[in-house]
Amino acid sequence: MTQWINELLMHLGMLTSTRIRDGVILGADTRATEGPIVCDKNCEKIHYMAPNIYCCGAGTAADTEAVTDMVSSQLQLHRYATGRESRVVTALTLLKSHLFSYQGHVSAALVLGGVDVTGPHLHTIYPHGSTDTLPYATMGSGSLAAMAMFESKYKEGLTRDEGIKLVSEAICSGIFNDLGSGSNVDICVITKGHKEYLRNYQLPNPRTYVSSKGYSFSKGQTEVLSTKIKLLKEKVEVTAGGEAMEE
Repeated sequence: MTQWINELLMHLGMLTSTRIRDGVILGADTRATEGPIVCDKNCEKIHYMAPNIYCCGAGTAADTEAVTDMVSSQLQLHRYATGRESRVVTALTLLKSHLFSYQGHVSAALVLGGVDVTGPHLHTIYPHGSTDTLPYATMGSGSLAAMAMFESKYKEGLTRDEGIKLVSEAICSGIFNDLGSGSNVDICVITKGHKEYLRNYQLPNPRTYVSSKGYSFSKGQTEVLSTKIKLLKEKVEVTAGGEAMEE
């Protein structure tokens, strides 16, 4: 229960994405916060939806994980039933329908990107279920700083390397200008028939101080007051013999 509550309270910072010449590039920082506390310095915010579709999630960590996992499962069943590649618009419809039905109480702000038979697609999905379709998008607490980079440097027909550089700069802009964003840069490049997930592509915030003495805690510092083991299910002994079952 404690682990579930901690996961529920974690909030995720910032996401960016842009379209390139033949695909899309998704990016995210790796900081998860619990109020003023950084509770995870290297979390993953780019979620698998289908082999050709990925989704970045900002908001409450438990909500983004649950919603993307649920829709990813539905897309897998749809591929089994049809024998065809998932379409981005299918994932978009499932996500926004679910979020709209909860009227914003599921705190998941998503950036969905992928490439299907109709080409590359990029969408943003707000917690209330509204959506946008844009050539570049940002979501989360550091989105304004990231959007400043896109609005000043984006151009049509970006190459893969140009797109990765732009998305990385946008993420770093959020990292250094927003307290809810931080740590490292994750990148996911999706093109037709290919996906490249660059985990910890950049490390703009290396640890600068480590105590020369190190940290050591001797055993017995935390006293165990009592120990109690309770069986959740009673053991049942099966004895041999008895009447045979009728055939």
